[in-house]
Amino acid sequence: MGFFGTILGFLGFGVGISIGLVSGYFLFIYFQPTNVEDPEIKPLSEQEQETLQRMFPEIPLWIKNPDFDRLDWLNKFVEYMWPYLDKAICKTAKNIAKPIIAEQIPKYKIDSVEFETLTLGSLPPTFQGMKVFVTDEKELIMEPSVKWAGNPNVTVSVKAFGLKATVQVVDLQVFLLPRITLKPLVPSFPCFANIYVSLMEKPHVDFGLKLIGADLMSIPGVYRIVQELIKDQVANMYLWPKTLEVQVLDMSKALKRPVGILHVKVLQAMKLKKKDLLGASDPYVKLKLTEDKLPSKKTTVKHKNLNPEWNEEFNIVVKDPDSQVLEINVYDWEQVGKHDKMGMNVIPLKEVSPEEPKRFTLDLLKNMDPNDAQNEKSRGQIVVELTYKPFKEEDLGKGFEETQTVPKAPEGTPAGGGLLVVIVHEAQDVEGKYHTNPHVRLIFRGDEKKTKRIKKNRDPRWEDEFQFMVDEPPTNDRLHVEVVSTSSRNLLHQKVNNHSNSTVLNYVMHYH
Repeated sequence: MGFFGTILGFLGFGVGISIGLVSGYFLFIYFQPTNVEDPEIKPLSEQEQETLQRMFPEIPLWIKNPDFDRLDWLNKFVEYMWPYLDKAICKTAKNIAKPIIAEQIPKYKIDSVEFETLTLGSLPPTFQGMKVFVTDEKELIMEPSVKWAGNPNVTVSVKAFGLKATVQVVDLQVFLLPRITLKPLVPSFPCFANIYVSLMEKPHVDFGLKLIGADLMSIPGVYRIVQELIKDQVANMYLWPKTLEVQVLDMSKALKRPVGILHVKVLQAMKLKKKDLLGASDPYVKLKLTEDKLPSKKTTVKHKNLNPEWNEEFNIVVKDPDSQVLEINVYDWEQVGKHDKMGMNVIPLKEVSPEEPKRFTLDLLKNMDPNDAQNEKSRGQIVVELTYKPFKEEDLGKGFEETQTVPKAPEGTPAGGGLLVVIVHEAQDVEGKYHTNPHVRLIFRGDEKKTKRIKKNRDPRWEDEFQFMVDEPPTNDRLHVEVVSTSSRNLLHQKVNNHSNSTVLNYVMHYH
């Protein structure tokens, strides 16, 4: 009976469960509660005062302030990328904190401070809205509203005097209204040189702090003291107008400013190969720096000569001596048709010491591919002498982008050659008689240069830079500037606007 009783008990249990599930489903479907009402939806203006006050902190800024924009797309992006951002931010934080901790712990006789656990949790911050300011300066100003109610786990172990203590930060809440300024805007990625961050109001910070498993923030009075202390310390460091500055790009490299002049002396070539049918060649040399948009420098042509001597000198503007390379190409001149390339080679400028002439004897190659077997073929040699003359730091100074003022040449500027740099920024309120497709003409000592043409624009912005090599300081010279509108269809109608009170032209000149 015991065996059969057990089997019947199991069967009864199964039947009872089945009957219970069917009965519950039937009652849930056919017997709806009668006291459940649909929620009532009201506009904010019709809400009761107590309800509105309770809801007000949770209302996004883009609803309360029309000058704030919604950032739903950014919140979705951050939510999707948060697992990866969590690891990247924590890794960066550790790398930044390690040298600071190593420098500070000897002062307090602490043996070590280490992160046992560092994660920002699974809940990303949210952007409640963002205000963007438009200014006449070369900058971008943003004020995002950031709220983060996260579940991070930051555990730090401290060892001192043979003892170990563990501190854990949990349940962090941060509400911030920072002002982020990107300036100056530059034509090099990521298109801004510095980031300036300041807080427009005291931040709200709330968190749990555990020491050896005990919640210190639950001690009466500690919570308020710690919270106010953090607010005051952060406000003292970053509350506007104080800022945190983060340099992203070196200004001289970002703006591609000239930092020196490379003096090149092309001396001679030896054992060049015959290119002409009559058993000779007509060689000449072209010089150009990489990352430079200016035309190549050319020597004269030495007709019917396989061992030519030039002894010709050239000055080339240098913007980045650490990365730029001098390209040397030797061509055979042809009266008709394309000029034949006889060989080439390069010299990295980092191999040239400042103010020290250095002579190079280079084998001519077909190209700079080290795996090309044709480079083993003899094509002759070329001899050049290079001297790099960097501008002095005090001569460079700060540019217009940083000071918004036009620097004057220092008193007692020594005689000698130099570089005149003209940057054409923008024009305002220009208007042609027949059309408005403005560009700028610059004429200096008979050398004419032009900006790009911008179609149908009364307030064009060029940001074009031009360079004029001079043999002596241009103290008594004049720069001729014209704003010209040219038809996009034909050249029959042109309107020249010399910049005056009715047309404002913004350009800057530097002399090095």
